[in-house]
Amino acid sequence: MKPLLALLALCAGCAHAADMAVLRYTDQDPGGPPYATRILVTPAFLRMDGGEDEGDFTLLDRRRRLVINVSRDNGLAMVFAAGTLPPAPGGWDARVEAGEAARGGRRFRLTVKGVVCSEGIAIPHAMDAARAMAEMKSVLAATQYRVWKASPPDLQHDCDLANQVWNAGATLALGLPLEEREFTGRTRILEGETVQPVNPALFRVPAGMRTVDAPS
Repeated sequence: MKPLLALLALCAGCAHAADMAVLRYTDQDPGGPPYATRILVTPAFLRMDGGEDEGDFTLLDRRRRLVINVSRDNGLAMVFAAGTLPPAPGGWDARVEAGEAARGGRRFRLTVKGVVCSEGIAIPHAMDAARAMAEMKSVLAATQYRVWKASPPDLQHDCDLANQVWNAGATLALGLPLEEREFTGRTRILEGETVQPVNPALFRVPAGMRTVDAPS
């Protein structure tokens, strides 16, 4: 992972109600090329996309607690509602360890039974954006649990349950992720942060889309 980026000078001004936070990350999956991820956050919505206004995107309606995945080629908007999770199994031993990092950051590790599930650096900055990212994980947690349960036993890893289900927002409570690495080898690095006037059109499902509720 890259060293801590000098990003604290960005977005130094106070955001107004008509502003949106714009976060730009570089993500990389194991064995694949790096790719751009853009996250737009307002008090009412979070949008995640590849950086193009007219591309596919995932939208979190923060007030209604819905996640909508928009696929323009298919003309489809898949809606995920927050579901009910079973309790964590007895003896579930997930822990977040945090320590000092450079420039006010917090180095973190999320572990289960001594296995490191994710680690990185967060900063107590742009906290509403961090909360929105945790809210999206919370809405999707029940779906992630169903996917995990339906997977073959050799693909059922406790770290998936920690990162995506029972402890999904634990590290985000520390602040905005500057860099993160998951047990799978997937990485995320913050490349830039700005505040821009809200473009309401970016937070609407395009007209003509067929809306389908995901299984619950």
